[in-house]
Amino acid sequence: MDKGEATATVRDFDPISGSIPATKVEITVSCRNLLDRDTFSKSDPCKSHSYDEFFISQTFFPFYNTLNPDFVRKYILDYFFEEKQNLRFDVFDIDSKSPDLAKHDFLGQVHCTLGEIVGSPASRLEKSLGLVYIILCPSLCLCVCVNSGIPGKKCGTIILSAEELGNCRDCATMQFCANKLDKKDFFGKSDPFMVFYRSNEDGTFTICHKSEVVKNTLNPVWQPFSIPVRALCNGDYNRTIKVEVYDWDRDGSHDFIGEFTTSYKELCRGQNQLNVYEVCEEEALCVRVLTLNANYSILLLFDCAAVYSNTSLKCTQIHFTVAIDFTASNGNPSQSTSLHYMNPYQMNAYAMALKAVGEIIQDYDSDKMFPALGFGAKLPPDGRVSHEFPLNGNMGNPYCNGMEGILEAYHQSLKTVQLYGPTNFAPVVNHVARYAAAVQDGSQYFVLLIITDGVISDMAQTKEAIVNAAKLPMSIIIVGVGQAEFDAMVELDGDDIRISSRGKLAERDIVQFVPFRDYMDRTGNHVLSMARLAKDVLAEIPDQLISYMKSRAIKPNPVPPAYSLFPISTLI
Repeated sequence: MDKGEATATVRDFDPISGSIPATKVEITVSCRNLLDRDTFSKSDPCKSHSYDEFFISQTFFPFYNTLNPDFVRKYILDYFFEEKQNLRFDVFDIDSKSPDLAKHDFLGQVHCTLGEIVGSPASRLEKSLGLVYIILCPSLCLCVCVNSGIPGKKCGTIILSAEELGNCRDCATMQFCANKLDKKDFFGKSDPFMVFYRSNEDGTFTICHKSEVVKNTLNPVWQPFSIPVRALCNGDYNRTIKVEVYDWDRDGSHDFIGEFTTSYKELCRGQNQLNVYEVCEEEALCVRVLTLNANYSILLLFDCAAVYSNTSLKCTQIHFTVAIDFTASNGNPSQSTSLHYMNPYQMNAYAMALKAVGEIIQDYDSDKMFPALGFGAKLPPDGRVSHEFPLNGNMGNPYCNGMEGILEAYHQSLKTVQLYGPTNFAPVVNHVARYAAAVQDGSQYFVLLIITDGVISDMAQTKEAIVNAAKLPMSIIIVGVGQAEFDAMVELDGDDIRISSRGKLAERDIVQFVPFRDYMDRTGNHVLSMARLAKDVLAEIPDQLISYMKSRAIKPNPVPPAYSLFPISTLI
């Protein structure tokens, strides 16, 4: 019997699919030094919040007579590293019981992203409140109200802290066996396998794990398996887990042997008499059995451990470096056909790709200072060709301030350098690798974004550089612009075949390549298309960081405690 035939196929499913909730983070909110808008007492602040393009809103209960509230109620949000998740917080002074926020004094507003909070030191972001208040009217028209506030006074600050929910970090490992299962095959013993389901809030069940088939036995011992706790019970330790046992049949018409129910809380007790279950055909008759008779299942092994997750990035400083292709194949920048042409009304492909990726990843770099390099150009004053020059012209300090600083340096470089060639990647890869090699304890991780238009000229050297970089805390994103063939870039991506150099395989897959043309929106809606681009190129970064941590046996850092300036007794 081949392996494929001995695999249970109740129905197709992916245990780590999109149906499993994403990493969840809990947002704690505090305010300090709010404007006092009440004449005879302190303000009574409350807070509303909206996020994403859907403007999902929540309003918190007010605090009375305080300018420094620590809001007790928390926000629980799904967190995606590769997406820009916009948040807005509005603070009001409550003057009545009216639910209409327009009838209360507006104290201030803050815009940020979820990544900005998670990526801040200790996942704690402090921002000054602003006084421009934007209301999304029922008519879907934006009404902008400017509240000038009190002259000479500041609006105060808001403090946002993110903490990953602990039960989403865990991974459970367990093993089951069964004794004296019902015999379902006429000429032989059963071929049993188990199917695990988590219960949903609407009372239905969703499959979350399927065991291997143990052939020709009524006393199977299944192999240990590991599963994220969020997949098993959605982080709710008391939620029902249903387990069904089947006799495998070649034609797919598997015979139902029986089922039992349990919960994650019960499984955590490990191997003992409380984790012996009767496998019965009718759900109403399923009870835990304390005296071993026919048809029962036993938990042999249970272990739970914290695992790496996407929010491991909040304990790791991300260093973002940009490298831009200045080879002559891009065309004369002064002509509209050039990929570097600076249209006064629209960004070119280089600028759009840089902005799309950079605006998300910059949230994880605390100082927002980024090295920006160019390659393939002749530099003034002597016309020497460089494949590793700073866009700002400062060899000793190639750092630019934020995305706007990089874009400005890029625009200035086009006026001072001469596009030339060839297209060599190895120098910029080795440039970043030198910095990554100096810090390998997991506290820092380096991401290199290369934007290029053509066929790579130093393939052998670049492969060697990538193989060496795969041992370091480093990832490489390549965005191909223009209409050239990018077969070499696909090879560097290594999704199908891990790249090698001089007979040595790369330890990890650290390269992600995407062609920019695949994300151009024919309707001209570049906002959505660039969001898709950023999502696709950044989606692999958390897994690549985690793969480095695992390869070096670096343990996940503990989640920092939620921020609170005042003792818990002062919270309402």
